[in-house]
Amino acid sequence: MSDEVNENNPAAAGRDDDPADGWFPESVAATYDDPGGANSPEVITPAVDVLQALAAGGRVLEFAVGTGRIAAPLAARGVSVSGIELSEAMAARVTAKPGGDAVEVTLGDMTTTRVDGAGEFSLVYLVFNTISNVTTQDGQVEVFRNAAAHLRPGGLFLIEVGVPDLRRLPPGQDTVPFTVAPDGNRSGYVGFDQYDVVTQEFTSNHVRVTPDGKGRFFRIPFRYAWPAEMDLMARIAGMKLTHRWAGWDRSEVTADSTTHVSVWEKL
Repeated sequence: MSDEVNENNPAAAGRDDDPADGWFPESVAATYDDPGGANSPEVITPAVDVLQALAAGGRVLEFAVGTGRIAAPLAARGVSVSGIELSEAMAARVTAKPGGDAVEVTLGDMTTTRVDGAGEFSLVYLVFNTISNVTTQDGQVEVFRNAAAHLRPGGLFLIEVGVPDLRRLPPGQDTVPFTVAPDGNRSGYVGFDQYDVVTQEFTSNHVRVTPDGKGRFFRIPFRYAWPAEMDLMARIAGMKLTHRWAGWDRSEVTADSTTHVSVWEKL
């Protein structure tokens, strides 16, 4: 068998991976904080600015806190931050970041796990498309319910997520490439999403080829939900929409927006 990741078990890429860590085991966590992209200051700082303002001096909880990419710099500003994370490999890296030692992380599933102080938080947030890692509608509704259970009355729940890219699908096509990056040395990277428009399930697929011709295929399942569907989930959980922006700059959402940052208030 070649050096490919089993499409049904990408964790097989690392000998030290713990199946309990799901789709984000040690082999993923080891490079999750690599510089650039979502880890660049120009991406992180505007997000932290908005979250700090919305917290308004209250306690904050991050669902799927990961390696503390957002939680640690938020805590470094003096905000009281807690987190829930399913992957122990990811959570183990939080304390290494400036501010990370002040983040209280609870290992668990964000659909059901409760942390100390539930019902007292001023802000719960979930960023970087992570709501889509919950691959059923029922599960996504439970994320909203769990957020509401942690919030005080008037508290806020924020989600950052991409807008489904279905406008790029012509009839009969189910696949949309998002990156094609040859490096000029008979190697490179190709990324594409494959959609099922009936179930709203999709997979994010990653193909990497090295100069020696070896390849690795990594596939992660997701479920997309339209903003209006999330508004209904929020209503089920006892919340109402207060803000919807195209990004952390609080710009207006348009028909061409590729992401949205939405905020709901607990009634």
